[in-house]
Amino acid sequence: MKSLEGKKIALVSQRKTEELSKLVENLGGIPVLRPAQGTVFLDETNIESDIKSLVEGNFDWIICTTGIGMDTLYSIAGKLGRDKEFIKALEKANIAARGYKTVNFLKKLGITPVVRDDDGSTAGLVRELAAHNLSGCKVALQLHGDPAPRLIDWLDEQECDYKEILPYKHVPPQPEVMEQLISELQSGEIDAVNFTSTPQGRFLMSFAREKGVEQEILHAFSTGVVAVAVGKVTAQALREEGIERVIVPENERMGSAIVALGQYYQKNNIQ
Repeated sequence: MKSLEGKKIALVSQRKTEELSKLVENLGGIPVLRPAQGTVFLDETNIESDIKSLVEGNFDWIICTTGIGMDTLYSIAGKLGRDKEFIKALEKANIAARGYKTVNFLKKLGITPVVRDDDGSTAGLVRELAAHNLSGCKVALQLHGDPAPRLIDWLDEQECDYKEILPYKHVPPQPEVMEQLISELQSGEIDAVNFTSTPQGRFLMSFAREKGVEQEILHAFSTGVVAVAVGKVTAQALREEGIERVIVPENERMGSAIVALGQYYQKNNIQ
């Protein structure tokens, strides 16, 4: 028997859905597309002011959370003729970085972080930052259009003067799609949900709270429905929303997450 035989898997991403659907089918599962993220777009209204703030802000610390976000800031700084100023601002500040993609991007600019996470997650970054005193410091916090509540709470505790810099914004998903997903989770029609980014879980649980069914959805995830995350960062966001049982692949890739889900079913002999 194939590892996902007869299992209905909700794919809540908007990217690579065709490839993921094919993989689910190859493992015997039934993929259903329920995008829970909406669209992601460059926030043109704020991006130039964000770059100006970064290069002129004289920040003590710059916390970099995504490689794609930092790359976007750098690229637009170049279009504005401020790429050299951008690099100088990074060289002048203490840099904290989360994730290997972020570290690799900084390396291309000749920047080595003073602090980096110990496990690829925001929680790991906070643990490493805890060894430093940021009280009263001026901090730039680069995000990817999605809030980082644990990190922001820590900065608040440190009484930092911080500014969030978000080159990207996430548009909420279609309400009718979320209604359908919530209904299917409540009725037990779906066996697992595949999460590929942090906004997906946040949008899902935010919608559930608005409908007054948060506890029902959390109960579904703690009993019949399995949550599978592409990596540690996405898994952490799910746990922050109250979804405790999360399958995470060792190799943090979309396809690996689907394979790990099948292995979970086989290991636990779940029919």
